[in-house]
Amino acid sequence: MDDRFNTISGWVLAGGIAALGLSILSGEYFHAERPEKMGYPIEGVEVEGEAGAAEAGPPIATLLPAADPAKGAEVFKKCAACHTVNQGGANGIGPNLYGTMGEPIGEGKAGFAFSDPLKAVGGNWDFDKMNAWLTSPRKFAPGTKMTFAGLSKAEDRANLMVYLNQQGSNIPLPAALAAATATDAPAEANATAPAEGNEAAPAAANATAAQ
Repeated sequence: MDDRFNTISGWVLAGGIAALGLSILSGEYFHAERPEKMGYPIEGVEVEGEAGAAEAGPPIATLLPAADPAKGAEVFKKCAACHTVNQGGANGIGPNLYGTMGEPIGEGKAGFAFSDPLKAVGGNWDFDKMNAWLTSPRKFAPGTKMTFAGLSKAEDRANLMVYLNQQGSNIPLPAALAAATATDAPAEANATAPAEGNEAAPAAANATAAQ
């Protein structure tokens, strides 16, 4: 009886030792290091330290003349969770945006506390500054309270700006565009003038003299 009990105890002890050894080996084999960054990226949300990549394209000034405020109103729906744009509208998480184009940056919205980094930018909201802000608020004013990653498509930014400009601002398009338009018209007029008679008459006279 004692021999049988000792045999069974020996097998149990041996099995326990084998199981312990197997556990240690499997733990070493499947051991995984803790990742440096925990969690998963969320689509559409800018990760800290990684700026949203804007599409390479033509300068924003070249897109503004053909920009569509109706399409801009659609783009603004992305902003509507934090902003109102109607005259006299209330501030929300972000300020009311009526009359924003042309206003001093970080000012002009009674009752809204702008962040110090944004107020420190200085100047007024012109098209170039608004384009930079809409591309990446965190790059434009590092430390801003604005959490929106930005609009990567230049066309979306152009459409949104002309829409905002219609909401109580109506500042003129960049002067460079107006100047380019003004210089193009005389050039076209000069190109057609010789054919209308300035040089045609001397040419006809020379042809007659040669005969």
